[in-house]
Amino acid sequence: MELSKIIYNITKSFPNEEKFGLTSQIIRCTISVPSNIAEGCGRGTDKEFARFLSISRGSTYELETQLILAHNFAYLSTVDCNNIIEKLSQIQRMLNGLIQTLSKKLKNK
Repeated sequence: MELSKIIYNITKSFPNEEKFGLTSQIIRCTISVPSNIAEGCGRGTDKEFARFLSISRGSTYELETQLILAHNFAYLSTVDCNNIIEKLSQIQRMLNGLIQTLSKKLKNK
């Protein structure tokens, strides 16, 4: 959720003509990450949780691509882009670890 706050603040400076384009897509992706984690957790099974974690992980990669595009369009500075992508990488590693743990647990059942 911390990443979502950062993204919301950064995208405020994007051009108005991107409001319904790249800005909207970036915000949807960043909201999707914690939302899918929460939904998966609430499903009550490890299998469903792992599935929603995978969806969340996919959203992090989609978000990374959109941030690189924003940087290429000069809407996002190199420093901001790199800082956010580093945070995304940390989230991706955490999601990978949790997915692997759940997968091993499911195989042992």
